[in-house]
Amino acid sequence: MKERNVNLLCQIRDIYRSIADFENEFIKKHDLCLNEGMLLCTLSNAERLSSGEIAEILGLTNSNASKVIRAVEKKDLIKRELGDQDKRQMNFILTSKGLAMIKKIKTEKFEIPDLLRACLAG
Repeated sequence: MKERNVNLLCQIRDIYRSIADFENEFIKKHDLCLNEGMLLCTLSNAERLSSGEIAEILGLTNSNASKVIRAVEKKDLIKRELGDQDKRQMNFILTSKGLAMIKKIKTEKFEIPDLLRACLAG
């Protein structure tokens, strides 16, 4: 059993490294980390989302989601809108620059490490 746990841990390490390699290439091409790219992807599938909804969908803490939101806002890829019902509610939507970026990302071919490709095909 212990041998199996060690093997599993080594497999997770290899997957993590594959994701890190993918992220490094993604950063070079788009000047976005994976969380920032996933935020754009998430907003492209929704009309607007609150920071709490973004945190939940991305699996981030509220604090980490706020950091990712701020980083993407600084790049002018998303913007804030006041809530329709509650003016204290802040929602986020893609800007035209954000829409162009997500379109570019969606049409691009990515070099995916073999191990990660196997996991995705799984």
